[in-house]
Amino acid sequence: MRKCLIIFLIMFLFTPILSACWNQKELTDLAFVMALGVDKGESKRYDVSFQVVNPANVALGQSVGGQGLPIAVFKSSGDTLTEAARDATKRISRRLYYAHTNLVVVSEEVAKKDILDIMDALDRDPEFRTTTDLVVARNSSARELVSTLSRLDKLPVNKITKEIKVTERMLGENMSISVDDFLNGLVSIGKQPIANGFKLVGNTEDIGTADALQKTAAEGIPAANGIGIFKRGKLAGWVENKNARGVIWILNKVKSTAINLKMNGKKGAISYAPIRSKTDISAVFKNGRPVINVKLENEGWISEANLALDLTKPDVIDKINQAVEKEIKKEVESSIKTVQKHKSDIFGFGEVIHRRYPSEWSKMKGDWSNQFANLKVNVKVDTFVRREGIRTKPFWTDFIK
Repeated sequence: MRKCLIIFLIMFLFTPILSACWNQKELTDLAFVMALGVDKGESKRYDVSFQVVNPANVALGQSVGGQGLPIAVFKSSGDTLTEAARDATKRISRRLYYAHTNLVVVSEEVAKKDILDIMDALDRDPEFRTTTDLVVARNSSARELVSTLSRLDKLPVNKITKEIKVTERMLGENMSISVDDFLNGLVSIGKQPIANGFKLVGNTEDIGTADALQKTAAEGIPAANGIGIFKRGKLAGWVENKNARGVIWILNKVKSTAINLKMNGKKGAISYAPIRSKTDISAVFKNGRPVINVKLENEGWISEANLALDLTKPDVIDKINQAVEKEIKKEVESSIKTVQKHKSDIFGFGEVIHRRYPSEWSKMKGDWSNQFANLKVNVKVDTFVRREGIRTKPFWTDFIK
């Protein structure tokens, strides 16, 4: 009897472990949402676009014509994201599944007013990954961005996410910014969030149609365009081109880029490409006021030399180093002044002061936006040319005098 009781007890204890998957989901019952677009609605607060993958077409490698498109985009409206997602079931025969969502696109109108409510919905849903990239659609709707087909990538969403990473690695004017990064900026003490901007370039008439994939010249494609500055959860402005690169310098996210130098009166005489870069930010108090010191160190190589220079001479290398330092310092200082006009500390200078001088920070944090606008920032740049490529002199110097 005792033996039977022990066996029964063991079976009872193992019952929860051996039970079937109570929340199982069949793949044929799911609609995999790869990208989410949020626009300002007309009848409702939001118009939400869901880029849903067609697994059969992607697996077969089809990309054009008839039923071969890799995605379908569905639109629904709601006063909340939850309402819009539930309303989408009127048009989609499967349950929306967000575990593979790689991109969230919000329009400028939404970013300027309602992005906080969107962030709460994304952060609260356990199925949604906060590592998803977040971008703002500029001069176009979020729906247009998530509807654009891609020539090089089977899934259009990969075009934007890969472009962000490539741009960060090669150009230095953008950086990967996830929903989680944005949320950290929102709740951070002494730092405001940023987001990448994307716009459509070229002819946009064929967006979302198979005809767009039949042309060799790329038209109506999403392109990275600036960094959005946020203040108290609302889009306050933009930094672009070299000013955007200056922001990335300060945030210590530059991996590589191209710096063109004017020397001996010639534009583009030297092109310098960093291969390693490091930024240190410190704070001191002078006369009762905070001062930020930004120090940048980078090493790089000469990727182009369009001037008759002997790169074996130390004084020539020193001259190039000084020119690069001057150019980077100019970009960084310009970026700081541009951002200060928006009174939004996206650099995290306030965080630096908070860590170093917590008591002083407690006195100024309530008025930090105004103090940041007038903050003195010293920039110091040290550059080292480590390589000159496979030539020390341009090939044409021997026969062109």
